[in-house]
Parts: sequence; structure tokens; C-alpha cells
Amino acid sequence: MTAAAAIRSSIVLACVLTCAVGLRADSAAGVKWTPPAGWMAQGPRPMRAATYVIAPEFGEKSGAECGVYFFGAGQGGSIDDNLARWEGQFTERGAPAAAKVAKRMVHGLPATTIDVSGEYSGLGGPLSDATSKVSGYRLLGAIVSAPGGNIFVKCTGPLKTMGVNQPKFEQLLSSFQRQ
Repeated sequence: MTAAAAIRSSIVLACVLTCAVGLRADSAAGVKWTPPAGWMAQGPRPMRAATYVIAPEFGEKSGAECGVYFFGAGQGGSIDDNLARWEGQFTERGAPAAAKVAKRMVHGLPATTIDVSGEYSGLGGPLSDATSKVSGYRLLGAIVSAPGGNIFVKCTGPLKTMGVNQPKFEQLLSSFQRQ
């Protein structure tokens, strides 16, 4: 084997191992985090520090998505405004869905989490037609107060997929730390 082939082989092996065990760390706003194994990282998107695609669970037609947003220091709205907007994207039997909101510390970083489910109207993002809704959806979200500004983590998908991936969401959130 040539030296160039050995180097290529080492790089490929490192990439495979990193992706397989979820050791790749992403970063923004003075913090870094590690996506869970099995969540597929997507290329850059506007306003997103990272996007992860989550495979559907058996029996579900679609998977889930986890967007990690950073808009800049002091940008993106307040924590309360974002929680209210996310909660407002869900209804249950025609009424607003009740969200579970909690505060915690993650490696010295304040974080606020939200868990809400029901009929979801935020599938297409902020510029979508709010009249299109999908039932049986769940949002697991967090807003991490980072040194450089708030990081917004919004994971949405079908109930079963999100339920199975809740421990991975917790793993993602627990991995946030200062750089």
C-alpha cells in the first residue's frame, strides 16, 4: 500500500468511526455539542448552526428533524417569546396544547426545555402556510444560554419517533459545554 493510500484509508476509517459513534462535535456562540449516534448531519442551511435528520421508527411514514439555530448575540427573540411560539404551533382537539417547560443547568450553561405534542402547524417553518397541519407530532426543544448568545434547539417529528429519540435529545442537550 502506498503512503497516499494509507493516509486515505486512515481518513476514511476516522470518518466512519466518528460518524458511527457520534463523536463529531459541532459549535456556535462559544459552545460545542456532540450529535447522538444515528442522527444524520445535513449540510449548512440558512440560520442553522446544524441540522440532524432522525430516521422514522417502524410504522411511521416520516422521520424527524433537529435544527440547532444561532442567529447572533442578542438575536432570535427572547426565551419566553420562542417558547410561546413553539407551544403555539401545537393544538390538541382544537385547543392550545399544554407544554411542559423546565429550567436546568448543563455544564454551567442555563437551559430551558420544552416538550409539547399534538397537531403541529410549524412543519414548513416561519414562512409556511399556517393552515397546513399534521397530527400526532411532538416537539422537544431547548434554549441554551451560551456565552455568545442563545442557541435554539428544535426537534420535531412523529410521536413514536420522538419518543424513541427522547434519550438521544437528552444526550445532545447534556453534551453542550463551553469551548
